[in-house]
Amino acid sequence: MSHGTGTDSEVGSLRTVLVHRPGPELRRVTPRTLSRLQFDAVPWVARAQREHDALTDVLRDHGAEVLYLTELLQDVLEYSVARQRAITSVLDAGDLGEDLAGRLGQHLDSLPPEDLAATLIAGLTGDELRSGRGLVYELLDPRDFVIEPLPSLVFSRDSSIWIGDQPVVAGLAGARRRETDLLALVYAHHPRFGGLGQNFTALNGSLHGGDVLLLGPGVVAVGVGVRTTPAAAEQLARHLLSEGLAHTVLAVPLSQRGQGSYLDRLCTVVGEGTVIMFPALAFTLTALSITVGQGELRVSRPRPFLEAAARAIGVDALRVIDTGTEPRAPHPGAPGQWDDGTNALALGPRLTLCNERNADTNARLAAAGFEVIEVPGTELGGLRGGPRCMCAPIDRDPAGRPDHALEASESGRPGIPAGPAPVLLGGPAASEPADPESGHARRAEELAPTS
Repeated sequence: MSHGTGTDSEVGSLRTVLVHRPGPELRRVTPRTLSRLQFDAVPWVARAQREHDALTDVLRDHGAEVLYLTELLQDVLEYSVARQRAITSVLDAGDLGEDLAGRLGQHLDSLPPEDLAATLIAGLTGDELRSGRGLVYELLDPRDFVIEPLPSLVFSRDSSIWIGDQPVVAGLAGARRRETDLLALVYAHHPRFGGLGQNFTALNGSLHGGDVLLLGPGVVAVGVGVRTTPAAAEQLARHLLSEGLAHTVLAVPLSQRGQGSYLDRLCTVVGEGTVIMFPALAFTLTALSITVGQGELRVSRPRPFLEAAARAIGVDALRVIDTGTEPRAPHPGAPGQWDDGTNALALGPRLTLCNERNADTNARLAAAGFEVIEVPGTELGGLRGGPRCMCAPIDRDPAGRPDHALEASESGRPGIPAGPAPVLLGGPAASEPADPESGHARRAEELAPTS
């Protein structure tokens, strides 16, 4: 299999994808640490692992090479420069005090690559360190973390996004910053990415991968709100435009409706010129188009998001598949998972991987002509994620024509009317379950029973 890198869309046939299989770091989420680690409930780790394995089995079955972050990290920690950089990032991230930091550095430096990688991901408690000393160490509860675990690392697309032939390393806030540190380390030092040098972008501002959408070749949308700051969006736009990785960047304000969600929860690209959106948002979201002229950024006035996106992509209008219910959050940043939902992952043209819980949305996709592969997501969905955010595509086939243009050429009829109004598919009639004999809706293999 070729080891290519590059994505110009969300929907070209997926060839290589980066994931993280949930592991010991998820076991750190206990009733005592729920609030600190920003989880709503204690996860069932074994179930989450089986669900993730079902997801990666589907990826392989459809021709994608699956790379695991833990294995890549173990590889790079064989190099002394990478080891030192990894250890320094941990020591800089915590308020450890001089004595504890010195002992912790010695402990980490003594670990072989496999154990060091495991510790960087799963964290370390005071009781596990044992050799600590100093006032900070003495005042620690033995169960307190000396190194914070990274239980959200399973959402690998939060940390990095490939645009063109370059990875953009996100700038996650708080304890999740170390997730981006690990991704930057892998991209900088792993032989697999040796041709990249220092071409990745490690932003200093707050930038979340879930706020970045590749709407089409040369067109990138960035949600600006709770997790991605205007300054970070501008810095990303400047980089993409100057490097020729995009000709238009759309800045999409998310705070305008008080939403704490990610852009990919409000709008998910499933086909060329085709998106899933909540109807209440489809006609209210706005966007500012960012282009470059005479060496300077040019920012337009806000206009309707769908109109701005269609204009940038070069189509009359986007095709919008209605998800049904607008996302609601039991607390900021945690949209519920019901029968409706976005966060689907396109495996190729008209082939979409979806959480089986999103039954109504999946039926609408099937009715719109997409082949839907359903994967179990009871536990992983409860962690506030879906197939898209658990996969960081590294290589896709180049995008083709918009789906509705393809339909037009196949049928001999215009696939979409002229004018600025998007085509909205869905509603009660389209939400009926797809005919199981139609071949459009399929489910991944059932989970093995718990032993």
